[in-house]
This record gives sequence, structure tokens and C-alpha cells, in this order.
Amino acid sequence: MWRSFFLSIGLFMMLLGSQCLGVQKFTLKLHEQPVVSEGGLLDGTKVSPGAKRVIVPPDWVPWSLISTGAVVCLYSFTLPRRWKG
Repeated sequence: MWRSFFLSIGLFMMLLGSQCLGVQKFTLKLHEQPVVSEGGLLDGTKVSPGAKRVIVPPDWVPWSLISTGAVVCLYSFTLPRRWKG
């Protein structure tokens, strides 16, 4: 079970990294207003329902995700098939 878990995490990281290579920015649209407590989420600011959040990944993020995912995949191949730990 651990072997397949690490393999899936590694593949996910590699796919996310390759997706970041081809995309300049991600735009997220917030559908509902988050619950804000005192000194909590978003520093007490309220977000309007139609607000958008833009995420621009730095240049090092795709390569870091791809390389870390590859290392995790290689690690999953070295685990014994019936490892119970």
C-alpha cells in the first residue's frame, strides 16, 4: 500500500510541475464568502462572492516539483512489496 501511495504522490507532483511549465498564471474564482473570525482567516478582511485570486508560480516551482516527484517515484520503486511499517 505504501508503495502505491508514494508512486501516486510522485506522479501527481510531476504532473503538477509539468502543468506549471505550460501555464503563466492560475485564476481562481471564489464562489462564496469565507467565514472570518477575529484575527483569523485572511486577516479579518471579507471577500466578495465574485472575487478572483491570481496565482503566478515563480520560475523555480515547475522544476522543483518535477524533480521532487521523480525522486519520490524512484523511492517508491525501492520499497519492498510487502513492507509493513
